[in-house]
Amino acid sequence: MKARLVYLHSLRSLCLLLVLGLSLSACKPAPPKASDGAQRYEVKGKVVSADQANHKVKIDHEEIKGYMDAMTMEFTLLEDWVYGELKPGAQIQATLVVDQGRTWLENPVVSSVADPSLVGKTEESGVEPAAGTETPDFTLVNQDAKKISFKQYRGQALLLTFIYTRCPLPDYCPLMSQNFVEVNKQVQANPALQNKVHLLSISVDPDFDKPKVLRTYGARYLGSDQAAAFKQWEFAAGSAEEVKQVAQFFGLNYWPEKDQIIHGLRTAIVGPDGKVVRVYRGNEWKPEEVVKDLEKLKFS
Repeated sequence: MKARLVYLHSLRSLCLLLVLGLSLSACKPAPPKASDGAQRYEVKGKVVSADQANHKVKIDHEEIKGYMDAMTMEFTLLEDWVYGELKPGAQIQATLVVDQGRTWLENPVVSSVADPSLVGKTEESGVEPAAGTETPDFTLVNQDAKKISFKQYRGQALLLTFIYTRCPLPDYCPLMSQNFVEVNKQVQANPALQNKVHLLSISVDPDFDKPKVLRTYGARYLGSDQAAAFKQWEFAAGSAEEVKQVAQFFGLNYWPEKDQIIHGLRTAIVGPDGKVVRVYRGNEWKPEEVVKDLEKLKFS
């Protein structure tokens, strides 16, 4: 009898371990499956920082031939085993996969070398304003070279994000703009939100993204009736200081490196009363999520 109880206890323990193991493995993100049309590029460089929880690694990389100049860039890397080796200064070589609006690294090879001097800059170190914070009356210049101010959007919900027109990674700025396309469609089709939401894409590359450049960029994402569309969704920059003030308020840090801008991602809702409703970090948010948050707002 005693032996039977021990056996049953051992069996329960084994089952528990199996269930736990399956649960843990289910929590890990599945590696993407590349399509037949995926493009692949070799990446070589030094690790600046690694974030295993979010499966991100920032690399000071050499020129990616045929795709990107040498710079510091954050990439998605889903292979958990490698994060123990991703110390600042470690040499890394991997394959960058570009496929249907997504990018990630695969087949990483790491040679660990300590180099603390690479740690310092981080685009995710900014602090976002808390919900209910009054938004200053920032001024910018839109795609028509007209001055705009945040105060003019009072009474409407303002949905804003940060982009720049030369951004090379499809899951960064292009994804933000494509998400705004979908938000705009849903807003215009929703009687409760129609004409009550304004979209604003702010460039963090004001030296290059002048009004004509922003208008050309915006036209890619707007429909045929662009005159009306630009009234609902503006693209803006301004002076370097004006842009910096807006970005820092929303917790976004960025800096130029060669012909590119190293930056994180921030998207925010400012309510009809001019107060911050919510700030979304990164690129994981979905248009449906934003529309649901917009539907909760009270319009006068």
